[in-house]
Amino acid sequence: MKILIIAPHPDDEVLGCGGTIAKHKKKGDEVYLCIVTKAYLPDWSRKFIENKKKEVEQVRKIFGIKKVFFLNLPTVKLDTIPRKKINDLIFQCLDTVKPEILYIPFGGDINLDHRLIFTTSLVASRPNKKHKIKRVLSYESLSETEWGPPLAKELKHVFLPNVYEDISETLKIKLRAMRCYKSELKKHPHPRSLKGITILAEKRGIESGLKAAEAFILIREIRT
Repeated sequence: MKILIIAPHPDDEVLGCGGTIAKHKKKGDEVYLCIVTKAYLPDWSRKFIENKKKEVEQVRKIFGIKKVFFLNLPTVKLDTIPRKKINDLIFQCLDTVKPEILYIPFGGDINLDHRLIFTTSLVASRPNKKHKIKRVLSYESLSETEWGPPLAKELKHVFLPNVYEDISETLKIKLRAMRCYKSELKKHPHPRSLKGITILAEKRGIESGLKAAEAFILIREIRT
């Protein structure tokens, strides 16, 4: 089975579904990652930009991701890019991988890049003759998803999961992968800390009767 994770920024894939990625690999699935944006000068240093590539490669090796697609769009500036261009780039990635399961960010996140990629991913992944996507799931990203609801005017913008993935056996792999993103990792009590990630996994586990879990919203499922 082919799996594709669309991450607006490097580390979203680990935060949102790192434990699930590890489970897919254990099952023998082919996992692909699409990272939409990248940092740029002068807002970020050349050292930061070069180091980010190394961090992504370390994460790729830990998870055994078959290929990482870099769309190289400017981070926190996706609203300046024509929507059609983003749609087309994501469509090309989908057309190359032809995934059966697609993971995308949550549409109610506080980060505008996340919200735009949620919408464009849905546009690009509409059922057609080329794409045979069986499941589309939306993941949560610490420090983005939980800070979005206070701004939400409608319930649909609040993350209310209806799918839980047991990551009791793969949480350690998720944490090991997150350690690679030293440039993104924060100290507790920041939500994007190792302890914060563990607490959320345990909370989602409590909600579903598991030791640790990752939560998703099922956007679409096609059964044949």
